[in-house]
This record gives sequence, structure tokens and C-alpha cells, in this order.
Amino acid sequence: MQPPTFEDITAARQFISPYLPKTPLVRIGKISETLGCDYYAKLESLQPTGAFKVRGGVNLVGTLADADATLVTASTGNHGQSIAYAGRLFNKRVIIYAPAENVNEMKMQAMRELGAEVRLHGRDFDEAREETERVAREEGFRYVHSANEPQLIAGVGTMGLEIFADLANVDVIIAPAGGGSCASGNCIVANRLNPNVRVIAVQSDAAPVMWHAWRNHNLDPWPTMKTEHEGLATRTPFELTNRILWSLLHDFILVSDEEINTAIGLLARHGKQVVEGAGAASLAAALKMGDELRGKVVVGIVSGGNIPPDRFAKLFGSVLN
Repeated sequence: MQPPTFEDITAARQFISPYLPKTPLVRIGKISETLGCDYYAKLESLQPTGAFKVRGGVNLVGTLADADATLVTASTGNHGQSIAYAGRLFNKRVIIYAPAENVNEMKMQAMRELGAEVRLHGRDFDEAREETERVAREEGFRYVHSANEPQLIAGVGTMGLEIFADLANVDVIIAPAGGGSCASGNCIVANRLNPNVRVIAVQSDAAPVMWHAWRNHNLDPWPTMKTEHEGLATRTPFELTNRILWSLLHDFILVSDEEINTAIGLLARHGKQVVEGAGAASLAAALKMGDELRGKVVVGIVSGGNIPPDRFAKLFGSVLN
């Protein structure tokens, strides 16, 4: 299992471009003023599934050698939607395991509407993932890992190509980290096109396993995972993405769920965007970094917009008060 190369990412761009739109890169004036920098939001929330992961799903599923494979994966929502979307696109059977507790029901319904069979199992993502791996072994299905897939990371990395095409003078790219594919793909692109660009990952301090893995260069699970933001909710770090991050990532920041909630409200108020927790984590990190970003050209990746309406209304209301 080798990490994808820059050439793999350029090939992925050519493959997925007929199926997925280029997403906008938008400067947000009020946030730029607050931070003293030029702050741009990369709006992956405007993908057909509402999240960046569909890039990887289309690239992986569309290039599979086994035309008759049944695909099985585990997801809290956005990864599952990406595989379901690609499964419908390329006529594949898709089974998705999701945790039975603390799920985003909007994401579950979206996966079903895309034609996937959704099975609920376990308390959290990792218990759902373990059941997925057992079923894949016993039934002979093609298990699609949410991060340890070179073609998936290559597809996600096409986002980085778009960032550099639109904003060649970018100084900093901030990416949310759940499994790490977003940060990993952007690291590979930045390392080739301009190694001086700092790629920074961000995770909730209520689910800090990737942060610990990066700091300690190990793949040990973390005993607690209490974040309310399911896109960041993992307890076990993944090998392939961490190998990339260990060698290429410049920094890794933890933010609180409360800081993420504030960023959701700010992106709604000043950016006019509906964003889920993982999608707002980049802005939360930028606000925490403060003067460190002053005078820089910064891209915060809005990785997804699939937030339950009642949660969004509450957070948007709080930032207006």
C-alpha cells in the first residue's frame, strides 16, 4: 500500500472531471479583516454530495478492476455518500455500515437515496468499521477503507490542484482531519507545486487521535472520542494517511467543539455558507492561530455542508445574538 504520487493526482483530475464540478474558492472579507490576512474558503460543501470525499469515491470506484464487485464500507456519512454516489454512477452494489448511536440522520437518508444499503452497528465509527471488515472477509466483498486507499487520496488531492490553479500565491492551506485524506492529498500537491506552502491539519480536541498520531509517530488508538462533529469522530488513526502526514504536514492544531460551533456561525453570517462541523474546523483553527496568519494568503477548506437543519439554526442564531 503505497501513497499516491502527484502524477496519480493529476490522473485522477482527468478521470473525475467529467463527473464532478470544480468548486469555488471564495474570499470572505469580514473574516479576512478579523484575521488580518486574505482568507479564502474552498467550498467543497457545494459538491453533489455536499462534501469533498466524493472526489475520492468517484476516482476509486470508477477505476476498480473488478466490474462485478460488491462494495462495503464504514462511514458516519460523507465517505459513505461518496461511495454510494460513485456506486450509482458506475452501477455497483454498495453496503454501508454506520454507527447506531449519535448519527447524522440527514446523512444516513442521503446514502439510502443514493441507492446504498445502510446497516447500523455499534456505538461509534470504529465499531461500525470493525463489523464492516468482518463482513467483507466472510462475504468476499470489496472493502473500501475510508482512508487507506491510494486512489481515494488521489481523488481528494485534486482539490489541491484547483486551489493552486486559482490562487498561485497561497501561503497556508488549513484542512480538517478525521481520517486524514483531505490533509494528505493537499500535502502531496503542495509539496510538488510549492513546498513553501504550509499545510496545517485541524481536529477537535474531543477526538484527538490523529493529532496524537502525528505528534508521536505511532498508530495507537485514543481511548476517548466525544466530539459532537461526526466528520471528525475517529478513535483509531490510519496508516496510509499518517505516513503522508508524518513526512509532509507542517503543523497540526486542536480546537474545541465550541470553537468549531462558533466558526459554523461565522461562516453562515459572513460567508453566507451552510457548513457542518468538520467543514468549519479550518476557520476555527485560523481564529486560534490569530496573528500567525497576519499578512498571509490563507485557504480554509470547507470540507462539507451536511449539517442537520436544527443544529445549524441554533448555531446561526447564537452568532447573531
